[in-house]
Amino acid sequence: MYNLNPKETVITITNFISSYIQQSGTKGAVIGLSGGIDSTVSAYLSVKALGKENVFGILIPEKELTSPEDILDATEVAHILNIDFSVVEISEIIKLFYHSIPEVDKTNRLATGNLKARIRMSILYYYANLMNRIVIGTGNRTEILLGYFTKYGDGGVDIEPLGNLFKTQVKQIAHHLEVPYQIIEKPPSAGLWAGQTDEDDLGLSYEIIDNILFTLLDKGKPVEYATEQFGIDKEVISNLMERINKNQHKRHVAPTP
Repeated sequence: MYNLNPKETVITITNFISSYIQQSGTKGAVIGLSGGIDSTVSAYLSVKALGKENVFGILIPEKELTSPEDILDATEVAHILNIDFSVVEISEIIKLFYHSIPEVDKTNRLATGNLKARIRMSILYYYANLMNRIVIGTGNRTEILLGYFTKYGDGGVDIEPLGNLFKTQVKQIAHHLEVPYQIIEKPPSAGLWAGQTDEDDLGLSYEIIDNILFTLLDKGKPVEYATEQFGIDKEVISNLMERINKNQHKRHVAPTP
């Protein structure tokens, strides 16, 4: 994995954010603050690009699932950046969905997790519409390539400032921006069910995944080369590539005939 130039990268991304706002004719941005590294870096960059008065943070915890540490970290980020923010707790909204859907299956993690992500998206866009602002996405290149996000959920945003950075590169930017250490080192999680972590779901660490993706996609090396280079079973690497192909639909506008 190559090391990027954090200073130049920050300039590129902040210019991108400010240019998009100008072209869109909106008054600023809203961003979901989860207490994780991606949302935190996105918030830092948004404030650099737009000024603190033009960025509004929204915490969207779920009672009895979202950890107190995540709420504290998200709140700390808002205070460090000196941005206005609001908290919308969603457990009662989720219960209403459960009550209203006759075929509801609370044990289905995929359906339930995606529902929660889409509820959060709806709240972000409600605020964006109220305030005439855009929704800043927090997805990174690793997640976007692998389809590790909810279609029309956390993937439902106006721009993805981190979309060309691998997860490990986001970490480099976080260090450069002096993001609180506990946020940088926290195990990444979408927070959709108890005990969930990204790396458990994906089966490999982000560092290994990013090196594999960089080797195959950016350097154009074959799967066999990556297998030998990283000592990872060929089938595991092939499954990563299959995941990229299978999730193309998440990265494109819905097809038309």
